[in-house]
Amino acid sequence: MSLLMALIAPIRPKLVQYTVDNYIVHFDAAGLKNMALLLLLLLLVESTMRYGFNYLTAWLGQSVIRDLRIRVFKHLIFSRLKYFDTTPIGTATTRTISDIEAVNDTFSEGLITIIADVLTIFLVLGFMFYTDWKITLASIAFLPFLLWITRWFQEGVKRSFQDERTQIGRMNAFLQEHLTGMRIIQLFNVEKKEFEKFQSINEELKQANIRGIWYYSLFFPAVEILMAGSVGLMVWMASHEILHHQVQVGVIMAFILYISMLFRPLRFIADKVNTIQRGLVACERVFKLLDKDERISDIGTFSPQKVLGKIEFKDVWFAYNKEHYVLKNVSFELPAGETLAVVGHTGSGKTTTISLLGRFYEINKGEILLDGVNIRDYKLSVLRSQMSIVLQDVFLFAGSVYENITLRNENISMEAVVNAAKMIGAHQFISQLPNGYNYEVMERGATLSMGQRQLISFVRALVYNPSVLILDEATSSIDSESEALIQQAIEKLVKGRTSIVIAHRLSTIRHANKIAVFDQGELKEFGSHNELIALEGEYKKLFDMQFKKETASDTQLIQE
Repeated sequence: MSLLMALIAPIRPKLVQYTVDNYIVHFDAAGLKNMALLLLLLLLVESTMRYGFNYLTAWLGQSVIRDLRIRVFKHLIFSRLKYFDTTPIGTATTRTISDIEAVNDTFSEGLITIIADVLTIFLVLGFMFYTDWKITLASIAFLPFLLWITRWFQEGVKRSFQDERTQIGRMNAFLQEHLTGMRIIQLFNVEKKEFEKFQSINEELKQANIRGIWYYSLFFPAVEILMAGSVGLMVWMASHEILHHQVQVGVIMAFILYISMLFRPLRFIADKVNTIQRGLVACERVFKLLDKDERISDIGTFSPQKVLGKIEFKDVWFAYNKEHYVLKNVSFELPAGETLAVVGHTGSGKTTTISLLGRFYEINKGEILLDGVNIRDYKLSVLRSQMSIVLQDVFLFAGSVYENITLRNENISMEAVVNAAKMIGAHQFISQLPNGYNYEVMERGATLSMGQRQLISFVRALVYNPSVLILDEATSSIDSESEALIQQAIEKLVKGRTSIVIAHRLSTIRHANKIAVFDQGELKEFGSHNELIALEGEYKKLFDMQFKKETASDTQLIQE
């Protein structure tokens, strides 16, 4: 299409020249009418081709970014959690949305249109030299100045665009973080301070955009001046030749159109080259993300229908970075169907332990076995399908309660969800919501209390019927009444399942088969409640300390 457009474009000025010299000058109305119809037909053909060209390039750009956006999101959704620990969510959002939009501009407004414009320029120049080489030289006398201005423009706009993309990334990261943490901002009355930070970032983004606008505001008027100079010089040269009967009047008309067709692409090529540069900057950022090897290795082939749930840690070492180990030489064994309670001070490595079991992070040394098979030998999706995890910080998606429980798994029926909710003790409050299980939960579950969100997460864990159940301080946000219901549900839930329970309240785990006591990344003690009390070690200290707190709290309540 671009080749055909380039071929047709210079024909129109040539026809105008022919019309002026052969029909208008000789007052031939009939011939003029025929040429006007021919020019109109040519214009319609060119316009139709222009429409097709613009549509196809836009279609190509949208198709490319659709595929690229899918690829980026697929890369993100399978990335290890370490990437999200170290990358602001706003940055990932920028890569997936605005950076890829810049790639679209490269295809729809950049590369292919530049090819079409370059072809047009060469053909126009060919027609101009063929018509009159002297007038052509006069017409392009200002081109060196245009090329110099174009180069200056491209360099300046490229710098401003790089600055603009950086500021957009900062803005997105800031907004993502602060909108998510708005409760804390208002709770601590720091709205004014955070608003001032936003104003500062917004001002820097504005200045980056203004620098780009400044280059545009100088470049386009300069091009118009140079084009006017070329037209003036051409008319002076052509008029001199007309007076000496060396050329006809139609040449001036044709060359005015030729100059416009020559300068217009040159003017827009500069802008389109900048579009390509913007796209290349965005591409570099997107492909830098795609080139990062952030995926958990999934080369295992072992995929049993069901596992028994025997868990073994053998000399496991792990560090989030290579210098500081957060787990050191951890070894223990948990038979299938038993419950392990994990206790310890904050930062002792409790949550890290369960994260390693689901291969959300890769261990540095040692091995973890499930039913005697190294977890790396399991197909990753199969390994995680055998587990359900209830976290302290419950995340709910925008959607119905039913969708948040099933996570849109079509194999889980409403009946199974209701039965699980009844077992957990969540059915009563869910059925009282408007539309019950079809109640629309706002983003992050903002319309539900923390306790209600926690109950829904318990139902979610139960309906997936896991072989291994992990509770990470799952009752910490539940009131006493709800906790009593959940404790009863947990007793039913853990039957026949291997369970790992992390809790600060030791009263909730004293019935566990085994208790693991962590301190500064090391497994200090391992055994039953009675065995650890008899040791009079770290667990005994934690138990006595918490028992005294609870006793003092109960005494205070009685006095009040």
